[in-house]
Amino acid sequence: MLRILPVTLMRPLRLFLLLPGALLAVACSHKTVSFNSRPNEAAGLAADTLATAADTTKAPSLVAKRVNMTKEQERAAKEKEKAAQRKPKKKKNIFLGERIKKGYVKSGPKGKNQKIEIFYYLRTFQQPNPFAPARYYFNPRKRKIFKANTELNPSTDKVLHGPYKMMQGGKVIETGYYALGTRHLRWEKFTRDNILVSKVHYEMGFPRDANITYYDAGQKQVKEVVPYLNGKLEGDYVRYTENGQLEWSGQFENGKRVGTWDRYWGFRNTRNRLRYEYEYGESGFDPEVTEPVLVKEYNRNGVLIYEKDKLDNRDKPDTARPGSRR
Repeated sequence: MLRILPVTLMRPLRLFLLLPGALLAVACSHKTVSFNSRPNEAAGLAADTLATAADTTKAPSLVAKRVNMTKEQERAAKEKEKAAQRKPKKKKNIFLGERIKKGYVKSGPKGKNQKIEIFYYLRTFQQPNPFAPARYYFNPRKRKIFKANTELNPSTDKVLHGPYKMMQGGKVIETGYYALGTRHLRWEKFTRDNILVSKVHYEMGFPRDANITYYDAGQKQVKEVVPYLNGKLEGDYVRYTENGQLEWSGQFENGKRVGTWDRYWGFRNTRNRLRYEYEYGESGFDPEVTEPVLVKEYNRNGVLIYEKDKLDNRDKPDTARPGSRR
């Protein structure tokens, strides 16, 4: 016989039978979780994302804003951009206010004994001081440095000006400076073992310890330059006539005359015309040569009339035009 339960007892039983199904449905349902969500924000669980709208609206724009510029400002900006793209200019070589150019020459046999001279010369020609004891120039055609005591040729001669260095076998054997074709400041010579041999100071061609005499009280007309070093005659010697023409030029070493000594005619209208050329010993450390050897002789017109062991026309009359050569 079927017994019917009261209604009051049926309701709790119905809830008990429906509860496991409800739990099972909750456990199997899909749920979206955001890393930016909070536990107590149930309303925003489904709409939350990794990037919110606020993040994108507040972020800086990658699109460059257009700035209104005047024509002058645009022109200035373009010039600035072009200047930034240009290559930097090379520094100009300048010594004592004069523009200079670098050069070098090689002499002697190849190998360890070859000498290399590194020097600078004026880009714009200037005639050296005519009263300097010696003037130095570079001849590009002959690839050699020359020493002169007469005026230089602007078309062929490059006036030395700037640092100078001579090397042999990779070792520096001489250093110094030139200024407008004359030796300047400190000059030093070394052996290949880097032992200092000599040191001389110059002031625009004149040795600092030289004895210089003048014809005038204003000390503008040089009469004689006698070079000294440590109390001994050392260096270039010159003597001028009262009209400013060169009379004698030569060189001292260790207190003795050495090398070639030249005597000039000293004409007022013809500058530094050579008359006699004498030869002394090669070194000042050898016995002194008291009587030099006459090597060459020129007449008053500059014509060679005598050369040792080659020519002797000193007894013949001079029929050549002034300045011409036979």
